[in-house]
Amino acid sequence: MTSWFFDRMRSFGEADAIVFNGVSYSYAQLARLTGEWERFLDRGGVHAGQVVALEGVSSVEACAGLLALIERGAIIVPMTPLPPAKRAEFHEVAEVETVISIDSQQWRRSIEITGRNSEHELYDQLRTDGVPGLVLFSSGTTGRSKASVLDFSKVLSKYGPPTRPRRTLGFLNLDHIGGINTLLHTLSQGGALVTIDERTPDKVCAAIESNAIQILPTTPTFLNMLLISRAYERHDLSSLQLVSYGTEPMPEGTLTRLGQALPQTRLKQTYGLSELGIMPTKSRDDGSLWVKLGGEGFSYRIEDGILWIRSDMAMLGYLNAPAPFDDDGFFNTQDAVETDGDYVRILGRKSELINVAGEKVYPSEVENVLLELEYVADAVVSGRPSHVTGQVVKAVVRLTAPVDDERATARRIREYCAQRLEAFKVPVVVEVTTADTHSDRFKKIRSAV
Repeated sequence: MTSWFFDRMRSFGEADAIVFNGVSYSYAQLARLTGEWERFLDRGGVHAGQVVALEGVSSVEACAGLLALIERGAIIVPMTPLPPAKRAEFHEVAEVETVISIDSQQWRRSIEITGRNSEHELYDQLRTDGVPGLVLFSSGTTGRSKASVLDFSKVLSKYGPPTRPRRTLGFLNLDHIGGINTLLHTLSQGGALVTIDERTPDKVCAAIESNAIQILPTTPTFLNMLLISRAYERHDLSSLQLVSYGTEPMPEGTLTRLGQALPQTRLKQTYGLSELGIMPTKSRDDGSLWVKLGGEGFSYRIEDGILWIRSDMAMLGYLNAPAPFDDDGFFNTQDAVETDGDYVRILGRKSELINVAGEKVYPSEVENVLLELEYVADAVVSGRPSHVTGQVVKAVVRLTAPVDDERATARRIREYCAQRLEAFKVPVVVEVTTADTHSDRFKKIRSAV
């Protein structure tokens, strides 16, 4: 069921496939490296249907290892380096039987047998169907991470015939549906994936310049960091044709400034979930947050302002939670939306909604206003319990530069919000922080505020 994908890859021969730390690897070299991994898996006794955690940073080794495990028919749990407690939790939830660790600096692979036997019914379904599997953990930005189980053959089936190969920056890691999609889409088209070991604005812009990157898939949080840093002014980004963004709502002000900073680059909003894959979208225009959703293999409907999606490559279910599918196979995304004809605007997760005395407040609306202030580098808004109104709005802000009087700055921020927002949306609590308020996936962590 997956052999066609590997046959196509091998047909691209000496074209660049992956660029890691400035070194280019052709499709022929990637095929040979994948073959080395196959022999490594043989020696380690890794077989079809086995649950294997693949741990390491995104690198040519990690990409080759992932491909070899797909070809073998394993059930793959891609993981980046994690704190010991979180790593142990993921291993337990996923019932990991074998751990393969990659040291990308020394080019060493190690293998560990955990002694577990994975017996989850979703794994049994994959084994019965004789297909490789993929386990992805949600970011857990507002709670415990959920583990989605997908049929990897269905994930691969969405990639059509080669059209126009592009050079793409691998911004999102392989433990993220966006990172998996970027890798497989790029390789299915004969393009080149450029991976970097550090995702700072300057490192990303330097990689775009030195590798003639054409596509940058990233997040609104990172794009805001890029604008604040002004790294785009220090590098030649003339090769960049498309910036796609997703994973969280995009602030309107950030999108406007991005269009001004990169006037020759097309901007596109994407929409995807680990549970469903990446859905085709079409933005109304570069400066708009309204998109058309749907395409081959996807359909959607809206119930009570919430988006429900049906996908041909939808997950089989969660390992550690009930799956919110209805009888017709539609998945409750929990994303609140507005509609304008055929266009949809994503407002944010229903779980993030702040209820102030019965009035609804979407964090992104308040964050948009906060980011209008030139001295605010980033803002994360959440609800804080209140004995009087149930909840009040709380904002945690990072400033572009230190200030002598944070209390006075917080007061100025509240006064500005009072001029731009209805009273119940104005932050009652404003905290100034110097800490990051985003995860390693460059997504806002509301549970941290």
